[in-house]
Amino acid sequence: MPLKLTTYYRGSEIPELPGCNTFHSKELFQTYEATPGYTPLLVVASINGKVVAKLLAASQNNRRYFPPSMVKQCVVYGTGEYLDETIDKEAIFGEMLEHMTTEMLRHSFLIEFRNLENAMFGYKSFRQNNYFPMNWLRVRNSLHSIRTVEEHFSLSRIRQIKKGLKNGATVEEAHTIEEIRGFSKMLHHVYASHIRKYFPNIEFFRHMDNLLIQKNQGRIFTIKHKNKIIGGSSCIYSGGNAYLWFSGGMRKSYAAQNPGVLAVWAALKDAHERGYQHLEFMDVGLPFKRHGYREFVLRFGGKQSSTRRWFRFRWEWLNKLFTRIYV
Repeated sequence: MPLKLTTYYRGSEIPELPGCNTFHSKELFQTYEATPGYTPLLVVASINGKVVAKLLAASQNNRRYFPPSMVKQCVVYGTGEYLDETIDKEAIFGEMLEHMTTEMLRHSFLIEFRNLENAMFGYKSFRQNNYFPMNWLRVRNSLHSIRTVEEHFSLSRIRQIKKGLKNGATVEEAHTIEEIRGFSKMLHHVYASHIRKYFPNIEFFRHMDNLLIQKNQGRIFTIKHKNKIIGGSSCIYSGGNAYLWFSGGMRKSYAAQNPGVLAVWAALKDAHERGYQHLEFMDVGLPFKRHGYREFVLRFGGKQSSTRRWFRFRWEWLNKLFTRIYV
C-alpha cells in the first residue's frame, strides 16, 4: 500500500481531518497562520485515500537567540498524531520527518521537537535526518486520582493562594477581546525580562479564542485586582490532558496578591474540575542547571521526569559539533 504525503501551506486548503491532538490540528495551524511571525506547515499521510497520520510544524521569528539573518526557529510539539493502530508508526513518522525537515530548513535556522510523550519514539529516523538529542526535563501534575487539586501543594503555596484572594485578587476566565488584549499585554511585559522565553504576537491569543477556545481546545485565565489584569495563564487541551502554555504575573508590583501563583492554580483547578488526566507545564527549562520557573511549578505538587528534545540546524557543521557534545 503506497503512502501518500500531502503538504498544506494555507489553512483554507486543509479539509476537515480526523483526530483529537490539538498540537497537530487544523485549528492550531490556522491560529499560527493568522499570527504575525509564524509560518506553519502541515504534513498529512494517507494510505488508499485514508488519512493515517498528521504532523504540524511552525517556524517563528525569535530575535532573542540570533542575529537578524538567523531569526526563524521551527518548533514541533510531539511527533505527530497517528489515526490507525495497524500502521507502522515509526516508518510513517520517518517519511513525514524527512519531508518536513526539507521544507522547513528552507526558511528556518533551527528545528526543535519538544514535549515528546515517548522519548525513544523515532530515534532512528531522527538520527538518519541528522538531528541530535539533548536530555530534558518535564513536569506534570496528575489530576485523575485526587479529590482536590490542592492535595499535593506545599503549605507555602496554599498560604499564598489564600493570601492573594484575601488581598483582593480575583480569578476569572477571559471571554472578551478586551480581556484577551489585557492578558497579552500583561504577559508580554512579564516575558520581556526573560531572554530565553518566546512570546507571540497578541494576534495569537485573539485567534486562539476564535479557533481553539470556542471549540473547548483552549482556555485563558486572568488574575485581576481592582479590575486590572495583573496575572494570567493560557492552556491548551489535547487527548484528555491539559498543557500550560503561558503563565505569569506582576509579582513585584502586586506581591500581596501573588498573581503568578494564582495563575497556575487557576489552570490546575479548572483542568481538574473538567476531568483532565494531567496538566503538563510546556517549558520548565534546561535540565543541567537550576531553573527558577521549574522550582516554582514543582511546589504545586507536580512530578519531574526525564525526556529529551531533538534539534537540527540548517548548517551541517553545527549538527556535527553538537552531536559530538551531546551524543
